[in-house]
Amino acid sequence: MSGLPSGKRILVVDDEKKIVALVRAYLEQAGYQVLVAGDGQEALHAARRERPDLIILDLMLPKMDGWEVSRVLRQESQVPIIMLTARVEDTDKIVGLELGADDYVTKPFNPRELVARVRSVLRRTQRPTLAAEVLRVGGLTLDRGRHAAMVDGEPVALTPTEFNLLSVLMTNPGRAFSRLDLLDQVQGVAFDGYERTIDAHVKNLRAKIETDPRQPRYIETVHGIGYRLRDRSEDGE
Repeated sequence: MSGLPSGKRILVVDDEKKIVALVRAYLEQAGYQVLVAGDGQEALHAARRERPDLIILDLMLPKMDGWEVSRVLRQESQVPIIMLTARVEDTDKIVGLELGADDYVTKPFNPRELVARVRSVLRRTQRPTLAAEVLRVGGLTLDRGRHAAMVDGEPVALTPTEFNLLSVLMTNPGRAFSRLDLLDQVQGVAFDGYERTIDAHVKNLRAKIETDPRQPRYIETVHGIGYRLRDRSEDGE
């Protein structure tokens, strides 16, 4: 099994035993170690105790739902999260992403697709250090070697997806990216129907790095296209 992700541990959280067994079988075949939890409270305990590399989290859970689990986890950790949801409404997906999830898969799903999503999320959260390790644009500083972000000298906690999104924008200040372009660069996949997930991640980023997210000075919306990081050199900065 050369090239398989030996040692990576995935926490699968779902109260449907058949789904857990199916996901576990495919993940273990792909070379991952699998931990399981059947409700929200158990998921939090397992996440704190085992410190998995990624969490697959169902939204509809007993004792504590997936939204609340995500909210608590994001106060304590930046572990990548892939949501599982039986709901098809975009609002449910967007709410989950705004709580800090990195990706989502809608039930019923192809287990091979889920494994591919796990690989993609882990790949983008553990990319090799790039040539320019420290990026600076205006008051933003991004240290890609240490995976640390600062705004006006103050540290800011970013999820892996938010960090990679900001890294792409800061590497190319002034360049307008379409939503599909950003999906391709940040998540390694780009297909119709998922472009709006970028809007949720941008909303989260603005809440963390902008003084007034309604009047952003860094991440600008390019109407009809997508987003760009304002080139502060144009302002003499």
